[in-house]
Amino acid sequence: MPRILVVDDDPLICTSVRAWLESRDFEVIVAYGAESGLDALDKAPIDLMVIDIFMPQMRGFESIRLFRQRAPTVPLIAISGYVFAERRAPAPDFLSMALELGATRCLRKPFKPTELLAVIAACFLEQGGRRTEAVG
Repeated sequence: MPRILVVDDDPLICTSVRAWLESRDFEVIVAYGAESGLDALDKAPIDLMVIDIFMPQMRGFESIRLFRQRAPTVPLIAISGYVFAERRAPAPDFLSMALELGATRCLRKPFKPTELLAVIAACFLEQGGRRTEAVG
């Protein structure tokens, strides 16, 4: 059973993602912040990570950089719902920036369970077809 680490400071996101993934027979480890996520990464093998880009105690993309350094071969799905309140200038595309920093795929919050499952399937397919039958 593939083990997925979900790291986000929003309990609603963590609870929802856990429920969606466990219903598809994934083992899910939830961490409510980057530090506890990094601890979880050190304690058990992880097959895929879902990491929020912006969390307290982290500056900008530091979470993506740290998780990528700690687990360079584990697929990392960066998620973000951050938008600027100021609409006069175009907002930076944080998800594209996350890809440049090593994220495997990205999702903008809020996302649907089917969107998350499709991105997970794509990540596993790129790694040799592991676990695509559970998410398809």
